[in-house]
Order: sequence, then C-alpha cells, then structure tokens
Amino acid sequence: MIKTLYIIRHGQTDLNKQGIIQGRGKDTDLNEEGRRQAALFYNAYKDVPFDKIYVSALKRTQQSVQPFIDAGIPFEKLPGLDELGWGIYEGQPSTPQVRSAFFEIMCEWTNGQLNVKFENGESPNDVRLRQIEALHVIMSHTEEDNVLICMHGRAMRLFLCLLTGRPLTEMENYPHQNLVLYKVAYDGERFEIADFNNAAHLKN
Repeated sequence: MIKTLYIIRHGQTDLNKQGIIQGRGKDTDLNEEGRRQAALFYNAYKDVPFDKIYVSALKRTQQSVQPFIDAGIPFEKLPGLDELGWGIYEGQPSTPQVRSAFFEIMCEWTNGQLNVKFENGESPNDVRLRQIEALHVIMSHTEEDNVLICMHGRAMRLFLCLLTGRPLTEMENYPHQNLVLYKVAYDGERFEIADFNNAAHLKN
C-alpha cells in the first residue's frame, strides 16, 4: 500500500493571535486571518486528488479545510487528532508564570518524563495512545492514496514522531505555524517526510 499524508495545522484563531492557550478543551473558530490562510492553502493544493480528509473533533480544523469539503471531498472527524489537553492552563494568557510552567513541563518531556501532565490535562503518552487509534483508522482505508489531515500544533509534533518512529522526546524537532504543511509518504513499510514545515502557500 502506497499512501501520501498531507498534514496541516489549523488556521489562526483569535486565541492564537492573543497568545492565549487553547488545547483540547477550547473549541474556537478561525478568525479572519485563519480563513485567509485556509483560502491560500486551498488555492495551492486544490488540484491534489485527495481521496479523504481527516480532521479533529474541534471545529477549527474542519473550518481550515472547508473549501475542500465544499468541493465534494469526503471527510471524517477523529477525536484522536485533537490537540493535547493543557488542563488548568487552557484559556489562560501567556503570563510570565504560565510561560515558566510550560518551560518546566517541556524540559520534563524532552528529558523523557512523558507521563507528566498539567492538572486535568494530558501527557504526551496519553495523546500517543489516541493517535495510534486514529492512525489505524486512516491506514485501514487502503483505497485512499492521498489523504489530507488537519490537526493541531502540539498534537502534530507528537503525530510526526509517531509516524517516523522517533521518540516523543524529539517533538521539538518539528516546528510549525498556523496552516503549515508536512507531507509524509508511506511506501508500504515506513513513513518518510517528503516536505518539511512548508509555508510557501502562505506567501502568495
């Protein structure tokens, strides 16, 4: 089975713009800039023969690929693609105290403590378990050659580690911004990143 995954992060929301933490518990809409980014991505990739679109259960991902859906491409929501839950920090502004807490937990994660989580939140290992289930669904459809996946920043970093067989401690090696693309090719045995952190479509 040969399959190509076009993996994008959702477009900008007002919380993104304001530097407020979203996470799995904040079901926000795209703002004007996010809708512009979605239109730019559609214009750049509308000729790719996508067989299926997969989005998270959060509406900002579906909104980011709505032009493709409107063009008739079938889609499916997979909660396994949701953003990591940031627990008590969701909806909080990026104050010095919050940034310090995030710096500390990122250090713990990159040092291998992948079960650590904020109160009421999720750990990288928690997210990995649901992403494995989502990936099983995506890969079970052998008839789908070109797949568009829209998800979230931190979750996308973890998903790319899962696909490439890298430890989750290397998640920071996958930079991203709103509506950036990672193209990942599957040759029947392994996944390989064919296009890394591509934002060329946003410059048009």
